[in-house]
Amino acid sequence: MEKKELTTEEWKAEKKKKKAQMAAMQALPYEVKIKRAELRAHEFIDELNRRGLNAHVSVGGLDSIVLDIFLRSIGIDVPAISVSSLEDKSIQRVHRALGIEFVKSGKSKVQVLNEVGFPVISKKIAGRIDTLQHPTEKNKTVRHAIITGECGEQGHFAKNSRMQMPKKWLKLFGGYENENEGVNYQIPDFPVSNKCCLYIKEQPCDKWAKEHNSRPFLGLMASEGGQREEALTDHGCNYFGKTVIRSAPFTPFLRQDILTLAIEMDRWYHEHLDIFERAFHEQPYGRNHDGSLKEYQPVESIIPEIYGTIEKNQDGELHTTGAQRTGCSLGR
Repeated sequence: MEKKELTTEEWKAEKKKKKAQMAAMQALPYEVKIKRAELRAHEFIDELNRRGLNAHVSVGGLDSIVLDIFLRSIGIDVPAISVSSLEDKSIQRVHRALGIEFVKSGKSKVQVLNEVGFPVISKKIAGRIDTLQHPTEKNKTVRHAIITGECGEQGHFAKNSRMQMPKKWLKLFGGYENENEGVNYQIPDFPVSNKCCLYIKEQPCDKWAKEHNSRPFLGLMASEGGQREEALTDHGCNYFGKTVIRSAPFTPFLRQDILTLAIEMDRWYHEHLDIFERAFHEQPYGRNHDGSLKEYQPVESIIPEIYGTIEKNQDGELHTTGAQRTGCSLGR
């Protein structure tokens, strides 16, 4: 059955409805969110089993580290993988202590910068600039929207849309359309791209997933904003699309929720060290050259040192004393 094409007003109403639903889920008590996350995770496993598929956890920073331990704590024992070499050394230490399987990066950082482009500002903005740098007849309407905010049919002919790049970035990067749009913006002397993660992290993990007939659990939250917020608001925790199947059980979590759970999972980790010791010894880095087992050394905390510690501020809200968020070091 063909999906009915929405009118502009229907599309706007549907977007508004989904945003309201997400806000309502984000306002739920912590205990309810945890129970819902557990249910969504088990539902994802059940559906994958029905389809003859396996599951794994894609691990990077703190959020997905917490997810890996959380899944084990609710009885979901699936492989955890990471392009760990991209992460801070303190994150890599935690990955080893959890017995996470390391996946080799697709391209080196130098290769990506030289061949693809620099991931400036944010993924969304870098993607807009990338589009301006590679004009085609197909992306003509998109380029016009990036400069003016005026969308075509696919964007329901919206005016002043969020497709328009903020003025401060248009001034620095929008000059590719000077002639077409009658503007006078600057042009950078280097390539820009949002595809760094695609080549360095996503493609290697996708290749691993294909080889293992597996689909990922991801530690994403809508509260992170940007493209993640849009995708998670539209598709929810568990998504079974034509080309993408994934689970993000923490979708409605706020920062307070993930930090509260991090403290609980740190305790769970130390109460179940035998699980992680076994996982450590299953990995190549857990064995000596002669095949004998290396001594397992637990981490003091599953919160990597780059984040500092989790403390309460004067208002009683949790925060990390170090980094608030991390990513790969490519853009640093």
